This record gives sequence, structure tokens and C-alpha cells, in this order.
Amino acid sequence: MTNKPLGQQISNCSNCGSNVDVKVPDGDNKPRYVCSSCGTVLYENPKLVVGCVTEYEGKILLCKRAIEPRLGYWTVPAGFMELSETLQEAAARETLEEACAKITLGSMLTVVDVVQAGQVHVFFRGTLDNGEYATGDESLDARLYAPDEIPWDEIAFPSGIIALKQFLTQRKTGIEHVHTESATPINH
Repeated sequence: MTNKPLGQQISNCSNCGSNVDVKVPDGDNKPRYVCSSCGTVLYENPKLVVGCVTEYEGKILLCKRAIEPRLGYWTVPAGFMELSETLQEAAARETLEEACAKITLGSMLTVVDVVQAGQVHVFFRGTLDNGEYATGDESLDARLYAPDEIPWDEIAFPSGIIALKQFLTQRKTGIEHVHTESATPINH
């Protein structure tokens, strides 16, 4: 067992501002940050990244990142889920923000555990509603790629590669299912 939680370093309680200690709370089996004053346990949980592999007339929509991490690399439109939205709403919002694209969301495609980054990446299938897209604020470019044109060596994240490959494989076989896998994040 490690002597501190895996996530970010926490120094003060979010409830009362007092110092925190690392200990295993009663009834638990993992070290957690626990407030030395009010006893609040500060749980850390993985963050959800949600995206959509969007298709239009056999081509797939990709965006070139205008922000770190992986600035200048291509990605499936995706980003952190916000409070008060569903997974589906997050996927549609991220596609709209990054590619100015309105989509019809399909079924869930992949769930990728990125344990070292404390994240879970969820991708859906989708179709571009009217063929219209543009470069969003977080993108340098947006394009539709035929499957044989995808710039695989320039894809930003392993989870995006997994989602794209699953999409293409499942489209080819005609059998849709939710694929699960673990990925190691790319060192920046």
C-alpha cells in the first residue's frame, strides 16, 4: 500500500481550510487525505473525458489541437465532462466547441482507462448532421479524413487511436459493441 493517495497533492481541507493528513479512514482500505480539524475525507476520483468519432459520407472528423497538451496534433473531438451534463451532452458539446459541428450522437463506442492520468475516456459514434464544420477556438484546423488518410503518427492521444481503430473495425464488420481497454498516456 502506498503512503499517500495517487492523485494530486492536497495541503488544505476544501471544507474548512485546515491542514490535511494522509491516513486510512475508519472503514476504508486506502490512504486518503483527511482533515486534521473537521475530519472530512477528501476523496479523489478519476476525471471523465468524453468525445465522439464523427462520420460524414465515409470520412471521419478530426481536429488539430490549438492547446496543450499535444498542441499541433490531431484528435477526435473530446474533452472533460462538465458538472450538470450527461455523457452524451458532453460528447456533443465538445464536438461543437472544437469543430463547430452539430452531430447526431450514436451509441457508445469505447471506454478507455487512463489510470496513470486519473482519467476515463469515453467515446461515442456520431454523424455530422449537415456536413458543416469549422475550426473551433481550441483547434488549429478541422478536417474530414478518409480512413486511409488518417494521420496515425500525428494522433494526439492513445485513447483517440483506440477509438478510431475500433470505429473502423466495427464499421467494417458491421458489429457494434462497447470496447474497453487501458491506455498509457503519452509523456509530454
